[in-house]
Amino acid sequence: MTALREAALTSKAWPFEEARKLAKRYEKAPPEKGYVLFETGYGPSGLPHIGTFGEVARTTMIRRAFEAISDIPTRLICFSDDLDGMRKVPENVPNQEMLRENLQRPLTSVPDPFGTHESFGAHNNAMLRRFLDTFGFEYEFYSATEFYRSGAFDAVLLRAAEKYDAIMEVMLASLREERQKTYSIFLPISPTTGRVLYVPLKEVNAKDGTITFDDEDGTELTVPVTGGNVKLQWKPDFGARWAALGVDFEMYGKDHSTNTPIYDRICEILGGRKPEHFVYELFLGEGGEKISKSKGNGLTIDEWLTYASTESLGYFMFQKPKTAKRMFFDVIPKAVDEYHQQLRAYPGQDLAQRIANPVWHVHQGEPPADDMVVSFSMLLNLASAANAHDKDVLWGFIRRYAPDATPESHPTLDKAAGFAVRYFEDFVKPAKVYRGPDALDVAALSELRDRLRAWEGPAEAGALQDMVFEVGKTHGYDPLRAWFGTLYEVLLGAEQGPRFGGFIALYGVDETVALIDAALAGELAA
Repeated sequence: MTALREAALTSKAWPFEEARKLAKRYEKAPPEKGYVLFETGYGPSGLPHIGTFGEVARTTMIRRAFEAISDIPTRLICFSDDLDGMRKVPENVPNQEMLRENLQRPLTSVPDPFGTHESFGAHNNAMLRRFLDTFGFEYEFYSATEFYRSGAFDAVLLRAAEKYDAIMEVMLASLREERQKTYSIFLPISPTTGRVLYVPLKEVNAKDGTITFDDEDGTELTVPVTGGNVKLQWKPDFGARWAALGVDFEMYGKDHSTNTPIYDRICEILGGRKPEHFVYELFLGEGGEKISKSKGNGLTIDEWLTYASTESLGYFMFQKPKTAKRMFFDVIPKAVDEYHQQLRAYPGQDLAQRIANPVWHVHQGEPPADDMVVSFSMLLNLASAANAHDKDVLWGFIRRYAPDATPESHPTLDKAAGFAVRYFEDFVKPAKVYRGPDALDVAALSELRDRLRAWEGPAEAGALQDMVFEVGKTHGYDPLRAWFGTLYEVLLGAEQGPRFGGFIALYGVDETVALIDAALAGELAA
């Protein structure tokens, strides 16, 4: 047994805990299909949001953890439910009227409102795949439209017709009385209008593998359940897909958790073995509401990547998946800095600590060296103090603080400087509110300025921080954090800020003196 496997078998990191549950599934015999199958689902009814990415990222983390403790090959399928009818028009896409005209048609039959792909479903699928490819995920993409129409799903659909009564019994027990009267697990796709029909069935013929129903114009039709003529309702579709593919693991959000027994039972009725599950808490928007593809609230993948790296997003996904988290722009700086803190700690850790470190899972066991000699939050404060409009301004300060650093030798820092300027321009600058100093603040800031003017030693962050502390204590700030609040509000126009000694070392002693003078003269608050 390798040292990695031995450590992984007892690691408390949640991907290893889930991987060990999955390994028990095949402790007596390996899977007949020859591999363990992981699946993630995607509903392309709107533009992909970060929650969609999170499912693939977290599933990949468990997949890599499983590979560390088992020699069984693995596969990951990203399954898009793009045969689903478009039930409402997303609020964050163009050509709303055109989309309204195509309501209830399969997403792969709805024209692309952006005009770049053959359908709206294809457009959203492409957006998802583009990012997954950019991030370097190893996966196979499955389209429900192709799965149904190609015949790959036919055997299970015919079995569903044979087991119709048993599946209906499971479903009806979960439905209100009014819904029970018209419910069927099969949704016919109208051959005349192309819409997915939520209509009662007149007959399900298991022998012929057909269903009979009234089309939208009242015409009675009989069609095969195979070949893409019907779609399963979404709950039966979950279980049927597991049975058809032999899925061993799938995670989904807490909003699905009450349906898990339904999915599992339908999978078993159709001859499959229910997979292992992992239920994660939902991501929330700025106001604490659930993020939604159709509403477009919360962050998109591209928005995060405008202000931070993919690795920081992976780190955010690793953290406490069973705890609900707000997913808005203000979480980005903290995620970036915590990611780099973990990356810096990694080389000095033993094997058990390393595989519990989020960066091991973000980088699939091979985290890179860290070159962030300046934190992201410090870069933001530097951009704020210098009113920087491009990263070259920041590099002027960085070079003085870390003379050996260059954009070429520190590419991650260089990218972070660019991200910081964009984040400052879009979020920090519009929200800056400088407070004028009161009498106590004027006295303390004047002494801090005078001490800095007289500073003769190197601009060392620790020594400068000690001096800042002394000034605050001398002037009786109680609690002392009120002194630092004064520094942030009066000098930086923010409620929170960096370790101020580190900020002075980076920004410069003379520049900080000038900043204090401007604040005392009323120029910043004005």
